[in-house]
Amino acid sequence: MANALDEETGPVREEGRDINVIAKQIPVKVGTGSTIFQVMLWVLGIIPGIIFMVMKIKAAQYLRQLEQKLQHDASQIDNYLEQRVVILSNLAKLVQTAVNLDKDTFTQIAMARSGRMTDTERNETGTQIENLNARLNLQIEAYPTLQAHSEIKDAIQQNSYLQKEITAAREVYNDSVNEWNKIIQVWPTYMIVAAKQGYTTRIPYSVSKEVKEKARDVFF
Repeated sequence: MANALDEETGPVREEGRDINVIAKQIPVKVGTGSTIFQVMLWVLGIIPGIIFMVMKIKAAQYLRQLEQKLQHDASQIDNYLEQRVVILSNLAKLVQTAVNLDKDTFTQIAMARSGRMTDTERNETGTQIENLNARLNLQIEAYPTLQAHSEIKDAIQQNSYLQKEITAAREVYNDSVNEWNKIIQVWPTYMIVAAKQGYTTRIPYSVSKEVKEKARDVFF
């Protein structure tokens, strides 16, 4: 029997294909079969019905705990984003003392607000911070003497550290989102509970179009 996916005969998409995160929440739904299944358990006896009821209670408890973990993971990203805004704000002030930094830079800092955000707002804030970081880097690179400034060097190092922490925190968040999206589709227990509670799939973190385009730039 031939391979279902044969890399030798194709078809092959030589031009490649970009990958995008689909920003869509899919509600969990169950059909009449799930209702019949639960009724049949009680028909078979009180013990099967009670056992499944206990299983649903435990499933609901786990989903609530996982939801709290998702909130915690998102909060970690928010904390790092807030710290990075503070660092970049301080860096902008240090640069301004040496060169005439444009006012738009500080406007962009003000736009990168902190606090509890939705997934969409969190992604937008991350993009604003990356744009701000790029603008400051251009200013610093244009004036080599700034790179020798000890406070500026410290701020750049802190910014680099926070950038790595944000990336790691986003990975943790996406892992939790993946766990949530998988488990709410597990029939019968989790799926029935998720449908009753009106749960939907969650959207993982994704980078902006601007960041993707920058990633394709030639750096060397």
